[in-house]
Amino acid sequence: MKNNKQMVLACIDGSTLSKAVCDHAVWIARRVDVPLKLLNTIDHHHETATTADLSGNLVMDGREHLLEDITDLEHSHGKMRIQAGKLILKDAKERVIENGVSAPLACLQHGSLIESLIELEDDIRVLVIGARGKIHEDQSDQIGAKLEAMIRSLHRPILVAYEDFKTPQRIMIAYDGGEAANKTVDMVATSPLYKGLICHLVCVSKNDSANGLLEKAFEKLKATGDIELIGASLQGNPEQALCEYQVSHDIDLTIMGAFSHTRIHDLLLGSFTVKMLLNTNTPLLLLR
Repeated sequence: MKNNKQMVLACIDGSTLSKAVCDHAVWIARRVDVPLKLLNTIDHHHETATTADLSGNLVMDGREHLLEDITDLEHSHGKMRIQAGKLILKDAKERVIENGVSAPLACLQHGSLIESLIELEDDIRVLVIGARGKIHEDQSDQIGAKLEAMIRSLHRPILVAYEDFKTPQRIMIAYDGGEAANKTVDMVATSPLYKGLICHLVCVSKNDSANGLLEKAFEKLKATGDIELIGASLQGNPEQALCEYQVSHDIDLTIMGAFSHTRIHDLLLGSFTVKMLLNTNTPLLLLR
């Protein structure tokens, strides 16, 4: 992550969470001192698919004029989506400038979101996206339809935003002693993003074995001298215990590894990452 071209990338779609996405992206970009880029994507796949599905039947039935009307309608709809995307980016750009980022980049990209992000992956330092897009924005018990697939497809830190932005003062590391958890500790210990914050290092286990897991990670974070540390060993259901801890300790940002198990494990037992995404209202910074 030493490439000077790397940036904070904020994915926005005009949904209610887009403002929170912009605000989180500004916070990261300013603290880490990297450029900020705003991205809105327009996926035309479903439009061309509709025409392709109907073209054969309408031509055979002598209704070519209907096919022409459908094509014209889809063309008009595509132009409207482009104009809407430009307005979304304009509003977002004004917001991030007001909040202290002087020269944000803005990109209107054609194609699927996941494909666009994979193309940009090498230039991403942190990706910021809302937990839900426009389709699910009024359903607090749902996450975005493509969110899980997107997280699995990328190997960059991804901040998932919820509700209104609140400047992080207290962060929580969900620690289990695994590779992803240790990577999280290393990142927090070395990144300027977390300097001066209160860090809760929290481990959940079925017994009191968590104390041993925490000790080494605690010492590594303590050695930085820039982070106020609080350790906690919890027992019980992991996502329930962590979400309750978030609320009771007023945690502003939770950092954790994502999808560290195989797809088969997740299929049989359920994904811990998805459970956290569904049950929390606190922003999650996910590491692959």
